[in-house]
Order: sequence, then structure tokens, then C-alpha cells
Amino acid sequence: MAQQLQLQAQILESQLGQRLDQALAELFPDYSRSRIKEWILDNRVLVNGKIINRPKEKVFGSEQIAIDVLIEEDMRWQPQNIPLNIVYEDDEILVINKPRDLVVHPGAGNPDGTVLNALLYRYPEIINVPRAGIVHRLDKDTTGLMVIAKTIPAQTHLVEALQRREITREYEAVVNGRMTAGGTVDEPIARHPTKRTHMAIHPMGKPAITHYRVMEHFRAHTRLRLRLESGRTHQIRVHMAHINHPLVGDPVYGGRPRPLKGVSEEFRQIMSNFNRQALHATMLRLYHPLTGIEMEWHADIPADMVILINILKTDAMMHRDEMDW
Repeated sequence: MAQQLQLQAQILESQLGQRLDQALAELFPDYSRSRIKEWILDNRVLVNGKIINRPKEKVFGSEQIAIDVLIEEDMRWQPQNIPLNIVYEDDEILVINKPRDLVVHPGAGNPDGTVLNALLYRYPEIINVPRAGIVHRLDKDTTGLMVIAKTIPAQTHLVEALQRREITREYEAVVNGRMTAGGTVDEPIARHPTKRTHMAIHPMGKPAITHYRVMEHFRAHTRLRLRLESGRTHQIRVHMAHINHPLVGDPVYGGRPRPLKGVSEEFRQIMSNFNRQALHATMLRLYHPLTGIEMEWHADIPADMVILINILKTDAMMHRDEMDW
């Protein structure tokens, strides 16, 4: 399946001196500037009947633009009948509550069995939307809310809203260590210099800001509510580890938590069996890409985190004399 796309327009007089990719992004707001740049480099853009493949080319106004592209289906992406927990759906967007152990997008080590494969099965036409409509990702074992665009205009608008920080995402997490106050971590994040699957704080990295507040504290753990201003890979996990409060169960950034004295056998078993980062995307708020109406969704924390929090509460009550309530 593929989509033939033919676009025509005229450069405005007011666009005099703009770069070609900038001018076209303004003329065709349903498509991102990066996507238009790809079309220019791929010789798909004609200016006054002549192919121009330089995105930086200046425009003068009144030029006739013609774009003719075929959006090909990527045959590596196969539809698969994987159930999705749909929280909300209309003609433009889809909001799902992602479970643990589900990768969002195919990649090295995960060629299929992903949210993307599930989307292609349920909505075959979504193959024509960049990244099958996936606007942002959650790590494989992070649970919670994700928005997906069902159309190209919706995808373009949501990506731009994300870049403008107009989409609010809040998470719940359980971290190691007892925190008494909230705060903000403002540290840039980049790919780890030697461990290519890891991220790290780096002065040359991309800006990343995480706000957090304490919801509940236990003997040696804390339940947090977090809000992202940016959306870097592994952001919450890296930022919490950076301030020496890594997420419970995090196999990459968690380290070895200090043994806690006087715990029950049930506590020991639950903690040792909790084998994923204790992180859940619990709230999502955005402006609908078509109507502009503000919308908000909530997803309760999953059963494994409920069990984890309950055993931490029980342990804290059993040792309440030690707690500074």
C-alpha cells in the first residue's frame, strides 16, 4: 500500500528571502519541515518546473511549486494481531494505555511484536502516516498513556505541539531512597559514550528538564509524581539515577539498592521479583489537533506497581517508630 501525493502552491511575496524548506513548511503546514527537507533532497520538489534539491535555496516570491511523491509502505513492518488497550479514539487520534513488555517501534532486537505492528493490523491506512502515527515513545517496560496520530495532519500538529512543549505528560514512579521534598532536574542528556544502548548526563547533550514531587515516602523508598518538559530517551530514569534516587527495578540505571533491615519475607520476595522500572505514564493532556479543544486522560497505575506500593506501605507501618512522619 502506498499513497501518491501531489501538492501545488505559489511562494508568497511575503516569503522573500526565506529558505526553500522554511517557505514550503509554511505553505504546507500539514507536513513537517524535516519531511519537506527530505523531499527536496530526494529531487521531489520543482520550483518553476525545475528540480531544486537544496533546502537552503532562497526564494523570491511568486515561484510555482510542485511536489510529487509516493509514500512507500515499509515492507519490514508487518501487521500483527496484538491487542491494544484503547482509552480514547476518534478519526484523528488514538490514546492507548501501554502494558509492560511491549516495545513501541521495531528496532534492533525487536523486529516485530510492537505497538506499530499492532497499529498496522487495526488501522491498515496508518502506514501512510510517518512512523505509523507514533508521536512519542515509552520504554518497553514503562506502562501508561501514549497518543497516536491516525492522519498526516494530526501527526504533524502533534509533533509540533510536542516540540513547543504544549503536550503535558505526567508519570508516577517509585524510587530508591527516602526523599522529603520535590524539585527539578535540569541536566542535558546524550547517548552514553561507550554503552550505546544507554543514555547519560552530558554537557553537550540535548536539554532535558524533569519536575518531581513527593506523593508518599516509605522507610527507604519514595513514590513520586513527575512531569516532563522535554522528552529525551530514558529521561526520568537517567535524571533520577543522577540525583542518587534510581527507579526501583530499573535494570539499566538502578544499581544495587542497599539492603533494608527487618523486612518480611513477603517484602523481600516482592522487591526481588519486581523486574522492571517502576514507572507509569499516568496523565496525558493536549490540544486536539483538529478541534483545538484541550483534552486530558488518566490511567491508574498497573497491578504490579499497586502490589509494590502496598508492601512498602505495610513495611513502613510495621516500622513506624523509625519513621519521621
